[in-house]
Amino acid sequence: MAIRTLVGVCAGASLLVLGQAATAQDHTHHMPAPAAASPAPHDMSSHDAMASDAAHAMPMTSPYGDWPMSRDASGTSWQPDAGDHGGVHAMRGDWMLMTHALLNVVYDRQSGPRGGDKTFVAGMLMTSARRDFDDGSTLNLRAMLSPDPLMGKSGYPLLLAAGETADGVTPLVDRQHPHDAFMELSASYSKRVSDKDSLYGYIGLPGEPAFGPPAFMHRMSAMDSPEAPITHHWLDSTHIVFGVTTLGWAHDRFKLETSAFKGREPDQHRWDIDAPRLDSWSVRGSWNPTDEWSLQASYAKVSAPEQLEPDEDETKWSASAIHTRRLGEAGWWSSTLAWGRKTNDHGESRDGWLLESAVHPNERWTVFGRAERIETDELVPGVGGGHGPLYAVGKASVGAVRDWRIAPNIRFGLGALYAVNRVPQALEPLYGGDPDGGMVFVRLKID
Repeated sequence: MAIRTLVGVCAGASLLVLGQAATAQDHTHHMPAPAAASPAPHDMSSHDAMASDAAHAMPMTSPYGDWPMSRDASGTSWQPDAGDHGGVHAMRGDWMLMTHALLNVVYDRQSGPRGGDKTFVAGMLMTSARRDFDDGSTLNLRAMLSPDPLMGKSGYPLLLAAGETADGVTPLVDRQHPHDAFMELSASYSKRVSDKDSLYGYIGLPGEPAFGPPAFMHRMSAMDSPEAPITHHWLDSTHIVFGVTTLGWAHDRFKLETSAFKGREPDQHRWDIDAPRLDSWSVRGSWNPTDEWSLQASYAKVSAPEQLEPDEDETKWSASAIHTRRLGEAGWWSSTLAWGRKTNDHGESRDGWLLESAVHPNERWTVFGRAERIETDELVPGVGGGHGPLYAVGKASVGAVRDWRIAPNIRFGLGALYAVNRVPQALEPLYGGDPDGGMVFVRLKID
């Protein structure tokens, strides 16, 4: 019943806010909108416009504490304060509503004997409803939905990617799995205990525990690329787990938080909500030393993350640095350097490295690139279908997207990317050398 209520509230909030999108004029959300002119007596038609302008004029502080909302990313993670906070805002009584959405239609082609091609739809719709109380506390409800299940259980071709399963029997290899339709259904409650300190709790079914950098679709350095990073399962695969509780303390620019969560990755049934369980834990420290930097280090003990290997636990480490700077009034440049390590019960460790960057000089263009290296034993099945030999492989991609603003809060974009993959000599017969790949996509973005 609680889940249905949350979905209903957030769905209604999405429709309300999107219906008011044409009246909202603030695109960057770094400066308050000009004050609206006073309506004529009995002019009730301007009520919604005034509510929307009031939402823009409100201080854009985080629901977790007294810092800019632009610092918040996925789950309870941080990005630099200089980052963008996108969304269409509106007021309804004591509640502030926010919605943003991204929809990609992608044609994907991966070369070589293990490649393939596919046209698919991906993206997300996220809505939050926030209420601030007189005692300095804040309640925030958030829902994020995805059309990913429409692409089918086997996801889309992506060379060197591995993880999860399409049928509950065989692992997905050289493919990126789809996300579940319900990517987040969460609630948080925070209390400011001093001018610089706040305590907060976060629960989700599903939700994101305190581990790793922001999930790739929420990182400014990655969000414009429709291609998932092959380091996903090293850095941020826990961004959608069915059962998470987080407690955190933030002091000015430093934050320490810990989570209990379900370690098992989502199953192949992408339209349902998996049964919750709190059998894993994590801890993360985050520090934003300046407005342009965000640093984090985290550790997690994960119980049986893989459905096909239920007896294997993992420990995970992650560290990352994100740098974002403003370029003029509407531009930005954001880069992420991240490292992750997965260690199994046998003490075998596999590292993953990522460097990505995106430049958005104006409202029309975004150019993005990524370089990755992972140590993986999932590309060639072992005896009995388990993990096989360990290989170090790499990937680099570059792309761009051109946007046209078709309404005050709606953009249409056309983009493309090209990727090259590097495999060791032992894998060249399987991949046909060093294969490449590419994507062409159109997108609709509401922000």
